[in-house]
Amino acid sequence: MSKTLIINTHQAYPFSEGKLNKSLVEKADECLSRLGYEIKHTDMVSDYDIDEEIDKHIWADSLILQIPVNWMSVPWPYKKYMDEVYTSGIDGRLSDGDGRSTQDSSSQYGSGGKLKGKKYMFSLTLNAPLQAFNESGQYLFQGKSIDDLFFHMHMNFRFFGMEALETFVCTDVMKNPQVQADFERYEKHLQKCFSALG
Repeated sequence: MSKTLIINTHQAYPFSEGKLNKSLVEKADECLSRLGYEIKHTDMVSDYDIDEEIDKHIWADSLILQIPVNWMSVPWPYKKYMDEVYTSGIDGRLSDGDGRSTQDSSSQYGSGGKLKGKKYMFSLTLNAPLQAFNESGQYLFQGKSIDDLFFHMHMNFRFFGMEALETFVCTDVMKNPQVQADFERYEKHLQKCFSALG
């Protein structure tokens, strides 16, 4: 049986209670359970134990990160989680430091990951509309893709040796939400990405 860790990184804001992200976590849980996955959860509103979280990453074959994009990145509680959990894990559990040593610094930086063969997937919710990306005439992102925006996050998981699954994104969630269509797209996306893994 394949094993997946789902992390809901949402932090509540006055204008966003987190219902969409919670619902997407529930959809992922339902879909992957039907595919025969064993699932564990973490969220940013509950207390967590650092060593237990590292163990969950080692246990899982795949990781889904449910992320409401906040100021072009992750909400601060998840950044805190990363600083605590992932920094603790570079002791040889998630990676051997940065892959280099003082005895031999010739190895490439970031090549010490211990989670090789494991997959991760970003499921993002954004206020930005889809057309804000991949078009050079767009004011803010200037032709960059959503994965360009999250390049730094991709590198965090590459640092551990993990491989990316295709990113899923719900766009325009505040001004022009298409929730039911997003749910339908998400189920298809999960089936496409995770049927082959299970």
